[in-house]
Amino acid sequence: MKKTLVKYPFLTEDVEIYERENGHKIVLAHKDGDMANVSTWVKTGSINEDDEINGISHFLEHLMFKGTHKHPAGYFDRTLEAKGAIVNAATWKDYTFYYVTLPKGPENKDLNLAIELHADMMLDPVLPEDEIGAPFDLNDTTVTDKRERHVVIEEIRMRDDQNWTKIYNACNFNMYTNHPYKRDVIGTPEIISRVTRDDIMNYYQKFYTPANMTTIVVGDFNTQEVLAKIEKEFDFKGRENGPKRVYEIDKPVQEKKVITNSAHVNTTYFMYGWLGPKACDIKGTICLDIISIIFGDGTSSRLYQNLIEKQPEPIFNVINSEHYQFKDGNNFFVQANCKPELKDLAIELVEKELANLLNNPITEDELKKAKKKIKSRFAFSAETVSEIGETIGYYMTVCEDLKLIEEYLKDLESITIEDLNTSIKTYLNINNAVLSVLVPEE
Repeated sequence: MKKTLVKYPFLTEDVEIYERENGHKIVLAHKDGDMANVSTWVKTGSINEDDEINGISHFLEHLMFKGTHKHPAGYFDRTLEAKGAIVNAATWKDYTFYYVTLPKGPENKDLNLAIELHADMMLDPVLPEDEIGAPFDLNDTTVTDKRERHVVIEEIRMRDDQNWTKIYNACNFNMYTNHPYKRDVIGTPEIISRVTRDDIMNYYQKFYTPANMTTIVVGDFNTQEVLAKIEKEFDFKGRENGPKRVYEIDKPVQEKKVITNSAHVNTTYFMYGWLGPKACDIKGTICLDIISIIFGDGTSSRLYQNLIEKQPEPIFNVINSEHYQFKDGNNFFVQANCKPELKDLAIELVEKELANLLNNPITEDELKKAKKKIKSRFAFSAETVSEIGETIGYYMTVCEDLKLIEEYLKDLESITIEDLNTSIKTYLNINNAVLSVLVPEE
C-alpha cells in the first residue's frame, strides 16, 4: 500500500493515508479519548445522476441500512446503538457518507465491532424488495404501503412546503445549463415512485467501487491493528472500478437572470446565487468564506447592520449570506425575507450593499475579525472525533487532497484586502447573478 503522512493542524500525530492497490483509501487519525468515529465517504451523489434517476443516491442511502446477507434490516443500528453509538448518513451533491460514533470499548472491542458491521453494510447491501416497496402510480390513492419508497416521497413533499427550499431550488437550477449540480439532491416523487430495485442495485455497483471509497477511523487506537482490521473487513472480492467521470462546469450567466415564482406565503423571499472557484482552490475558497462572514454572517455583518439595525423603518425580517463548497465549483448566496410591498426597495438595497463591497472597501479590522472567526471554527472542527472525521472526508472526497489542510492556516493568514477585492470582482458581479424571488399569490 502507498502511505502518505499529513500534518493535520491541532492534532498531536500525523494523519496516515493508505491507498490500496484497488484504489480504496484508508485514513487513520489519532485523537486521545474514549470516543471513536468510523466513516466511509463515497464519491457519488447527485453529481452522477440524470433526469431519469435524480434522487437515487439519497434513496440508496436509506436502503443501505436495510440489511445484508449476514444481518437482517435493523440489526446494524440496533446493535451499535446498544453500545452507545450514533449511527447516521448523509447525501449531498459530491458525496454520500455513512458514519458511526461510539465509545471504543475495552481493548477497542466495540470499535472493532463497528468496523465489522460498517464494512458489511458498505459492501453487501441486500436492498430487499419488501423494504423498498413496489413501484406505484402516484395518482393511485389506494396505495397504502409505507415502505422506504414512501418514506422518501413524504420527505420530498415535506421539503416542497419549505419556502427557503423553493427559492434555493429555483436559484440553483438556473445557475447551471448542463451540469448535474442543477438538480435537487432529494429527487422528485415521480422518479422515486417508479425507480426499480434493479436500477438502484445497478447504481450501487457502478459507483460504490474501491476507488470511490475512503474509509476513515478517528480515535485512540493501535494503528497496525485497525489498519489490518479494515483491510480484512473491506474485502471487495475483485470489484472493478469504473471510469472516472469528469464534468465541465457551466459558465456564469452574463446578464442578471431573475426568476419569480408565487406561493401561499405572507412575505417575500429572494436569493441571489453566483458560481465560484473549485473547492480545491483553497485560497479562492477562503476568500469567499471571509467575504461571506463580513457581508452577511451574524448580527455584526454589513447586511444585518445596514439593512436591519440601521433602517428607520423595518424592511427585512431576515438577511444573510452563505458560501457552499463543491468539487466542480462553489456557490455564493445572499438570501433575504422582506415585506412584500417593499420587495423592489429591498432588492435595490441589497445590490447597493453588494456594490459597496468595492465602493466602500473591506477594512483591515473587518478582515482581522473574519480571520479570527474562521480560525476558531477550524480549531473547533478538531475538537471531536466526529468533526475530524467529517473534515477529513470533505478534503479527501470534495477537494480530493487532504494535504491541502496542512497549509490552511498559512493560506488564511496570507489573504489580503486586495485578494478579497479580486474575488469580489471575479465572482460577485451582479451581471453574473441569478435572482430567485418568491412572492405571495395574487
